[in-house]
Amino acid sequence: MGILIGSFLLLMLLGLPVALAMIAASLLYILVTGSVPNVIVAQRMIAGVESFPLLAVPFFILAGNLMNIAGITGRIYNFAVALVGWMKGGLGQVNIIGSVIFSGMSGTAIADAAGLGTIEIKAMRDHGYSAEFSVGVTAASATLGPIIPPSLPFVIYGMMANVSIGSLFLAGVIPGVVMTLMMMFTVAFIARRNNWGGDALFSWTKLGSASVEIIIVMAFPLVTWLLTRAGVSVNVAVGITLAALLLADWYFDFSAVMALMAPVILIGGMTLGWFTPTEAAMAAVIWALFLGLVRYRSMTLRSLARATLDTIETTASVLFIVTAASIFAWLLTVSQAAQLMTDAILSFTQNKWVFLLLANVLILIVGCFIDTIAAITILVPILLPIVLKLGIDPLHFGLIMTLNLMIGLLHPPLGMVLFVLARVAKLSVERTTVAILPWLVPLFAALIAITYVPEITLWLPRVMAAGK
Repeated sequence: MGILIGSFLLLMLLGLPVALAMIAASLLYILVTGSVPNVIVAQRMIAGVESFPLLAVPFFILAGNLMNIAGITGRIYNFAVALVGWMKGGLGQVNIIGSVIFSGMSGTAIADAAGLGTIEIKAMRDHGYSAEFSVGVTAASATLGPIIPPSLPFVIYGMMANVSIGSLFLAGVIPGVVMTLMMMFTVAFIARRNNWGGDALFSWTKLGSASVEIIIVMAFPLVTWLLTRAGVSVNVAVGITLAALLLADWYFDFSAVMALMAPVILIGGMTLGWFTPTEAAMAAVIWALFLGLVRYRSMTLRSLARATLDTIETTASVLFIVTAASIFAWLLTVSQAAQLMTDAILSFTQNKWVFLLLANVLILIVGCFIDTIAAITILVPILLPIVLKLGIDPLHFGLIMTLNLMIGLLHPPLGMVLFVLARVAKLSVERTTVAILPWLVPLFAALIAITYVPEITLWLPRVMAAGK
């Protein structure tokens, strides 16, 4: 056990990428101990990606990339300006609402920060906001991406913990709303302290138009659900409602509605059980292609090829981490390292609330050093047996783990969101870190609430399961 963990930590300290560090540590352990044949490395790495839920990964990533090149990101931003731009700290509120909507397409904090964050930071600085405030609110709101469904970390956690991914997506809805309200309150507090006003004129017409668009978007899953309850098949019901939407768009030019339909297809389709995550992601890809090629005519073959190549690159990096982490996690199990760690933690406490406190600290530290996907694949085999033994719902723990790792993305030394935003805003990593510090207050407040009030996470999945 000491060879496996010690060599991994040493290689990480030497600057080796986390995936390579896990593979090298695994190979070294096998060579030194001779406990398993060398070929087991290749077998376990292949087995690590032989999972149907992982098919959703490239489609989630492709959907987000296509939304960017289809011009949907800008339309979502304009919609958010009309909805909340008139509030105190206007573009700060817009930043948060934009991230809430965009999270329904990308599912990752990094995609949110790099995609919508570029537009948001530029607009905020053009309106006189400081670079630090612009970067801070963008970083904090980017953490909403993996909490509000769909979520790439939820897919990986669901696969590792053998938990329904649809239930995980449902579990993230209310925590996502809680985090959104906390961040909006923080923006309002800072705006009041600095005597900031809104950044868009209040207009009943614009607000009414945005509200109507929200009602139409929210009506889509409701109408589809009513049709299915009336005996119509899901495919026909979805076809009818989409045909009605396209007809209405022909007469009323519902551009924001059309853009917002992508996250609705993803979230509504999965949480209501119409599609598997893979099918929902494929539906979102098809919708994005329709908008980019037919509706907006903003997508070219060159931009489509670039989005495809970006998707291949990102998917390859994610799956490579999964394959590397799968052999490392398997060796942790067969070497009894996971069991020894489990026994050590249980010998310290049998109280689930104390364990959750310790788990929060551990996952936060790990999240500061290790990639999110790798951290999930390493930590789940170690912590899940304790979670089940102490009677903690794995859905609840999945939200706790994901939020901790999202907060870890904002921290040096390896916080990817930190580095992405430093590059986007052209700030040093040190200034970016200082800018993010005040936003840890609402994030930690949300983490405490989600950890110690399980109903925030579990109420909606329980209600939806009872309604089926």
